[in-house]
Amino acid sequence: MPSTAEPLRIATVSGPRDLHRFIRVPWSIYAEDPAWVPPLMVERRDHFSQRNPYFAHARTCFWLAYRGANPVGRISAQVDELWESRYGDATGFFGMLEAEDEAETFHALLGTAEAWLRDQGMSRIRGPFNFSSNQECGLLVEGYDTPPMIMMGHARPYYADRILAEGYKGVKDLLAYRLATDFPPSEFMRVVLAKASGIARIRPLRRSRWKEELQILRDIFEDAWSTNWGFIPFTEEEFQHLGNSLRQWVEDDFVQIAEVDGVPAAMIVVFPNLNEAIRDLDGRLLPFGWLKLLWRLKVAFPQTARVPLMGVRKRYQGSALGTALAFLLIERVRNHGLKRGVREVELSWILEDNMPMRNMLAALGSIPYKRYRIYERTL
Repeated sequence: MPSTAEPLRIATVSGPRDLHRFIRVPWSIYAEDPAWVPPLMVERRDHFSQRNPYFAHARTCFWLAYRGANPVGRISAQVDELWESRYGDATGFFGMLEAEDEAETFHALLGTAEAWLRDQGMSRIRGPFNFSSNQECGLLVEGYDTPPMIMMGHARPYYADRILAEGYKGVKDLLAYRLATDFPPSEFMRVVLAKASGIARIRPLRRSRWKEELQILRDIFEDAWSTNWGFIPFTEEEFQHLGNSLRQWVEDDFVQIAEVDGVPAAMIVVFPNLNEAIRDLDGRLLPFGWLKLLWRLKVAFPQTARVPLMGVRKRYQGSALGTALAFLLIERVRNHGLKRGVREVELSWILEDNMPMRNMLAALGSIPYKRYRIYERTL
C-alpha cells in the first residue's frame, strides 16, 4: 500500500484504463486475506459493460481514490429508475465500496457518492448494492473467516466501523445459511413430505422448452418475493441475462419446479459454487485457467453450491402445503447434489426478519454463518 503521507484525491472513472484500475482495487485491499476469492476479470468486465441490462434502467457513476499514482479505494453511486417507479422515495444507492483502512479515504469516497446523488435529486443513500438487490448486496459484518460463495460479497472487518463513522446506520440484515447435504431429515420433515407426496409434482428444468421455463421461474420469483423488503422485479432482459448463466453452468436437476394441480407453484435454483473453482486462478482464464475451470465444473465438480433463487407462491406461503413444497424442492436438489459430490449448500440471502423461512431452515438443521448489512443515511 502507498504511504498515507501522500495526498488523497478522488477521480471519476473514465475510459477502459480507469475501469481496469477500478476492477483491480480489491487485489491490493485483500492481498493478505486468505478468505478472499479473486473474481474472474472477464466476468467483471462484462458486469461493468453496457451488455449488463441493469444499465438500461439506472444512472451510475464510478470513482477511484488515489494516493499518488496508486488506487487505494473505489465506490459507485446509482439511481435506479425501477426503484423510483416502485417506491418513489428519492433513494439512491452506493456500491462497489473497497478502501484502505483510513478514515479519510472512506470519508472522501462516501462523500463523493453522496454529493452526486444529491445532484441527482436523491434525499437518501443506501447500500452497498452491486448494483441492485437482484445482484450482490450488503456488507459482510460476520463470517470473515470463510470464503464467499458465488455472487456473494466479502469485506474487511474495519469497513463497518468506517461506514458508521460517516453517519450511516444499519437498516436491514441479510443472512447466509449453511447446510450439509447429508443431513438426516427430521421427523417433522418426513411427516410433511409424506403428506405432500401425492399433492405436488416435482420436476426438473426442461431445457428443450427454455423460454417457457425461464418465464415460469421469473413468474414464481416475482409472485413469491413481491412483498419482501427492497424487492425490485427483474426486467425481461435481466432475467434472460441470468438465464444465460443458468444455461451455461447449471445442470437441469439443480433447477426444480413444484406443480400443484398442474400449475407451477414453487421453484428452487442451485448454482455450483464457481468461487470454489476459481480461487487459485487470480482472476485469469489464460493461458490455462479456462481448462482448469472447465474440468472443475464439468468433471470434478465443486463440493459446495448456493441457492440464490427459491420461492413459493404467496397463496401457499404460511400454509402447511407451502412448507411441504419448500421441503420437497430442497429434498430433490439435495439428492442430486449428493450424487454430484456436493457436501455443503449455502442458502442466501435470507432477510433476518423472515421468520417463516428461518424456522424452516432451523428445522433442517441449517445455521446462519454469515451476516450482511444494508446501511443508509439522509442526504
